[in-house]
This record gives sequence, C-alpha cells and structure tokens, in this order.
Amino acid sequence: MSMLFHQKLPIPKEIKEQYPLKAEVVEKKAKRDAEIRKVFSGESDKFVLIIGPCSADNEESVMDYIHRLKRLQEQVEDKILIIPRIYTNKPRTTGDGYKGMIHQPDPNQKPDMLKGLLAIRQLHTRAIDETGFSCADEMLYPENYRYLDDLLGYVAIGARSVENQQHRLVSSGMVIPVGMKNPTSGDYSVMLNSITAAQHSHDFIYRGWEVTSSGNELAHAILRGSVNKHGQAIPNYHYEDLIRLFEAYSAKNLLNMGVIVDTNHSNSNKQYLEQVRIAKEILHSMRHCEDIKNMVKGLMIESYIEDGCQRIGEGVYGKSITDPCLGWEKTEKLVLDIADVL
Repeated sequence: MSMLFHQKLPIPKEIKEQYPLKAEVVEKKAKRDAEIRKVFSGESDKFVLIIGPCSADNEESVMDYIHRLKRLQEQVEDKILIIPRIYTNKPRTTGDGYKGMIHQPDPNQKPDMLKGLLAIRQLHTRAIDETGFSCADEMLYPENYRYLDDLLGYVAIGARSVENQQHRLVSSGMVIPVGMKNPTSGDYSVMLNSITAAQHSHDFIYRGWEVTSSGNELAHAILRGSVNKHGQAIPNYHYEDLIRLFEAYSAKNLLNMGVIVDTNHSNSNKQYLEQVRIAKEILHSMRHCEDIKNMVKGLMIESYIEDGCQRIGEGVYGKSITDPCLGWEKTEKLVLDIADVL
C-alpha cells in the first residue's frame, strides 16, 4: 500500500463531547465574535490587527504572548480590535518539515495527529478562557475545520488554497469572517472569485455528508503580495494596489467590501522588520483616500516574543521555528503607534 494507516481519529462531534466547553468560554467567545463581526459588517470603525506567531509551536510561550496582547488590547481598545494568530497548521511550500501543532504538538517528537487535535483545541480554549480572545487560524485542511469551528473567531485561506473549490465551499458555511488571500500569482480576479463563491450558498459533500451552506457575507480579501515567474516577490500594499483592488471589488458588487493587508510574506519579501514600515505606509494611504480607508479593515502581522526565527531544537523561548517574526518590544511600539495615528 502507498499509505500506512496508523489510527482511526475521532470525528469532531466525539472530540467536542469528550472535551466540552465551559459555559463561560462559550459566552466569552460569543461576545468577542460579535465585536469582530461588527468590524467586517461595517457597524464598527475599529481597526483589526490579526497578529501573532507565524506558527503556534508551544502552548506556554504562545499563551504568554497572548496575555501580553491582552494587556496591550486594554490600552488601545477604543480604536483597535486585536485578533491573535494561533496558526496550528503550517503550510510548507515543498510539504517537507514541520507542519504545525496539529501534526506535532511537540516539534521535537514524531507526528501524532490525535494528540495534535487535542493540543490545538486546548490552546484555543485557553486563549478564550484566560483572555477573552477568540483567535485566528488558517484553514489548510477543510475537513479539519469542524474540530475548531466552535472556538475560532477568524479564518484565513492561504495563497495556495484560495483556488481550491473545497476551501471556497467550506468557507461559505462559516459564520465568522473568512479572509481570502490573493494567490501567489497575485491575480486579484482569483481572490475576488473566491470571495464571491464564499458569499453564496452551495450544496456539496463534506465529511461524508450532503450539506447546504448559507453563504458567508463576511468573506473578504487579504493582500499578501505575489511572486513573479522568476520567483521574485512583488508587493501589493502600495496606494496604487489598494486603489486597483477597490475598483475591482466595486465592479463585483460583493457584500461588505473589506481587505486585510498582510505586512509580511511577499509584501515584505519575508524581511520581517519591514512590517513596521509597511504598516505605516498603509495607514498613510488610508489618510489620503476615503475609499481606501473604508475598505481596509486592518492588518495581518507576524509577531512573537523574540525577534527573528530559530531552528527546531535550539530552544529559545518565544522565538519562531518557522518564518521570522517581530519581537515583542517592536510589536508593542508598532501597535501603540498605529493607535496614535488612527
């Protein structure tokens, strides 16, 4: 056989029944979800920051980081709504290497998907319980979404997934905001078609069931830059890029026009320190164009406790083991600077 079957995993319903959420957690999530929804529906003018590690690799350091975000949120709550990134699936371009906490709850140990499923639910649950934050994750595998659908406050669809029909259809059945990244080619039409699909109702097969989705009016765009045929990064966060997106978006007549701008990835050419400059340029564009101001709902920023990144096994607390991130001191200053400008 070409695949070795290790163990039959519990279905999402069984996991949820074995590890039920406390009533207080459900209540806190509902409250935070309502605040997030108001931003993407246009009822609130708060600025969203989807911010956190490239990959959630360690429960204690991630929770340390999120508690720091909670204290920072209290300082800027009149202008900014923070949604922590707890990214538990790490897409790798080649498929090799560390794939995230859902695969390896301990990056130094062999993959164990059951332990991983329990670990990511525990981490997302702790974030809500201890800080009131319902967090963001990337939906790398649509069939896994149901393991976390009662915990997540925001979902991102990655640049390599946005053209996939199953990602689009599952997104149409979500009740929380879902951001569709532009593909690595940079083609806006692909991203906008994905938003269109997510906003519409569909009948399809999901986890062995025939299902009907309601359509997700909170589906929106994420600009993350692109890569040309020579493998060179092409940013799309500049004023002209945002105007072009506004015009293309307007022509589609989609619900709740909105975009989150990713300050890292191909927008920064993975030069993580550039995120500070890029964030401030986007705010400058918002000040000079009302259409851009209304369309840009916030930023996506990769940040952790320590600057940069490390190899797995080096053991530096709070330092990314995947892509490099802004350290805490720079993060805190950036968030406060953003609040001052808004």
